[in-house]
Amino acid sequence: MSDLPQRKPDWLRVRLPSGEDQARFQAVKERLDGLDLHTVCAEARCPNIFECWGAGTATIMVLGETCTRGCRFCAVNTGDPRGYVDSREPESTAMALERMGLRYVVITMVDRDDLLDGGAAHLAETVRRSKARSPELLIETLVGDFQGVKRDVRTVVREGAPDVFAHNVEVVPRLQRSIRDARCSWERSIEVLRYAKEIGAERTKTSLMVGIGEEESEVVEAMELIREAGVDILTIGQYLRPTKKHAEVKRYVHPDEFKRYEELGRALGFSFVASGPLVRSSYRAAEAFLDDTIRRERQFDRYGRRSLPVL
Repeated sequence: MSDLPQRKPDWLRVRLPSGEDQARFQAVKERLDGLDLHTVCAEARCPNIFECWGAGTATIMVLGETCTRGCRFCAVNTGDPRGYVDSREPESTAMALERMGLRYVVITMVDRDDLLDGGAAHLAETVRRSKARSPELLIETLVGDFQGVKRDVRTVVREGAPDVFAHNVEVVPRLQRSIRDARCSWERSIEVLRYAKEIGAERTKTSLMVGIGEEESEVVEAMELIREAGVDILTIGQYLRPTKKHAEVKRYVHPDEFKRYEELGRALGFSFVASGPLVRSSYRAAEAFLDDTIRRERQFDRYGRRSLPVL
């Protein structure tokens, strides 16, 4: 028997859009539908979809809508895409982002173990074309682990040159085997993040879910290990069960506990920590921080002279 209350606590209530937010939400939805693009917002049933789309932002998902892995927390379709890749996607995504006029976008992907490079070249091409069409657009890539193949990580970091390189460890080390697909591991994910930083990723980012069976001490330990790997940005949020087929929620983490994680993150030296019940790996607070920080840093050249206009 679960000890969870029948109703979610008040701090997990999602505000539905109204007025101008509702209009912007509908506009983003129609534009994305018309461009035949997939978003992790919809595919993963993100609880912040109304807030983000209502603000005119979204996270684009490339390489199709079918993941080759089957993690117990994720609502994205799983299966075998049989090597299919839409060669038009990099340019169509770039065109869509140009039309949307965003300042900061997250381009994420499904795991594609059926491809020799895990989709790295396709993702890098998508980033390159997007930057060519929208030179002032800041791009975060939220990637899979590429089976730990360093060549493929290097393709994304150096050929795509995203402004932020993100890969999620998802849960604390003890829960990796029971929650993530068997092909995933804490060690591999940490190594991907560490390696990306070593070869020139400007900023790295990862995410943890809580309320899925971990202890608070395990979250603290995980945060310390993540920071040791040189990760700059960390998001921590409540796990919410997408369907009854997925892993159960073990507890609703109180906002006070999230606050403690945020304070610890600052003490550990993360550039930014977004920690709260409805925080997700693609989260507007973190993206707004990165947008502001990167643009301000790039206003000056290495001699301290202003090099870019303030946007």
